[in-house]
Amino acid sequence: MSNSFNPDKFLSPVVKDIPPSGIRKFFDIVNQIEGAISLGVGEPDFATPWHIRTAAVEALKQGHTYYTSNWGLIELRKAIADNVHKKYGVEYNPEDEILVTVGGSEAVDICIRALVGPGDEVLLPEPAFVCYKPCVEMSRGKVITITTKMEDNFKLTKEALLEKITDKTKLLVLSYPNNPTGAIMTYEDLKEIYEVIKDRDIMVLSDEIYDELNYSGKSASIIQFPGMKDRTIVVNGFSKAYAMTGWRLGYAYGNSEIMSMLTKIHQYAIMSSPTISQYAAIEAVKYGDEDIVKMREEYNMRRRYLVHELNEMGLECFEPLGAFYVFPSIKSTGMTSEQFCEELLKDQKLALVPGNAFGESGEGHVRISYAYSLENLKIALGRIKAFLEKIRKD
Repeated sequence: MSNSFNPDKFLSPVVKDIPPSGIRKFFDIVNQIEGAISLGVGEPDFATPWHIRTAAVEALKQGHTYYTSNWGLIELRKAIADNVHKKYGVEYNPEDEILVTVGGSEAVDICIRALVGPGDEVLLPEPAFVCYKPCVEMSRGKVITITTKMEDNFKLTKEALLEKITDKTKLLVLSYPNNPTGAIMTYEDLKEIYEVIKDRDIMVLSDEIYDELNYSGKSASIIQFPGMKDRTIVVNGFSKAYAMTGWRLGYAYGNSEIMSMLTKIHQYAIMSSPTISQYAAIEAVKYGDEDIVKMREEYNMRRRYLVHELNEMGLECFEPLGAFYVFPSIKSTGMTSEQFCEELLKDQKLALVPGNAFGESGEGHVRISYAYSLENLKIALGRIKAFLEKIRKD
């Protein structure tokens, strides 16, 4: 046996070809620079509300440290079903149509693995969060990107969708409110998409992790349209709405036969989601509405402030109506997205995420998270302004 070990020959070519996350790249760099601040990570700056933490502490006191059902605690699933029915008027059976997962990320992963096989085409409106494409590629599927545009407020249009549908299309990803753009899809917008897909054999993965952070009024979901309950897997979670990122808890719901396949994957890979987190989530779903309202109002104030200030600086920024990101254009600087972010970090010790981390259509933009304190946002805007003045002089 050779003494030299070459790990490269043991690694999957598919995994080797997947680039690392463009978000984490800048997050890792900023940790190495003294005095640097980051607006790059989508993590609420609020602590998890105290009554939710108290519920977790009480669960520990009661000794609830065992595995739960693979599906998750039935009390939590019932609470989720009640919440979905209250918001969208659609009923789900908590016994076999709702699965509790390790964050929304696991839900996305197992949904794609359950639905997508070699050669299947997955329609992905971009810019989009970084996880969808690698998950499809690891399932040997093919991502077909649909470019959304700032002049359309980064919404998916029926015209753009029709251009990309083929007889190999298996799945459409809808991720609204959107990360990174902050775009939303209203009921009327989704109706146009429904009219395109209603008579086609296409499943939908609807990632609604930011559905509570909608600043336009009532949220909408594709499941509200006839026949779409069975053809849609909805992914959601507790990280964004309830400031519970570290609790690692999400969920998915959909047709019982398909959900049984998601649960099978979850069963082998995970067993069950964190028990203490599930008890905290029961408290969040049942009694956390006021917390959501308070945090949403704070985000909304930051959102309006950022959009106004960025436009005043000459960085054109459409008005995002969801999530907690703005996606201004930096094309006026003549720089690429990565150049802008690298030079800004070097010159002003401020980390943003380049738009091309979210797909080629994100080029010419940067993502700024306003899940940070107003004080930090003011400091960051001052640094952006100083940087723009410097490069415009040059």
